[in-house]
Formats: sequence, structure tokens, C-alpha cells
Amino acid sequence: MTQNLIGVNELAERLSIPPSWIYARTRLKDADQIPHIRCGKYVRFKIDEVMDWLEKQNENERR
Repeated sequence: MTQNLIGVNELAERLSIPPSWIYARTRLKDADQIPHIRCGKYVRFKIDEVMDWLEKQNENERR
């Protein structure tokens, strides 16, 4: 089953965070980089991958 991609603004709205925070996480080059897909100048996200990534980030902060 294919999963629909969402844009930065929709992801920001779903997570109640500023789009600038999301853009900043796409520019990182380590494990802190939010999972994303680049389509030319556009950035898209699979919501399930982002939610898994957020869970892992929270687990790492608790340690």
C-alpha cells in the first residue's frame, strides 16, 4: 500500500510546531535529521516515518 506524502506546512500543522523547525531538521546530516523525501526544491514526508522518528528521538532524550 502506498502512503500519501505531505508537505512541510501540513506536517507542521499536524505536529503543532513551526515549519521553520521542520526545515531545520531536514538540513541536519546525522540521526537528528527528520526523514524526508526531496522532490527538486520541495520537501515531502511520510507521516508514519516521521512519527517513528519522533518516538526514537524521545527515547534517546530519556536516556
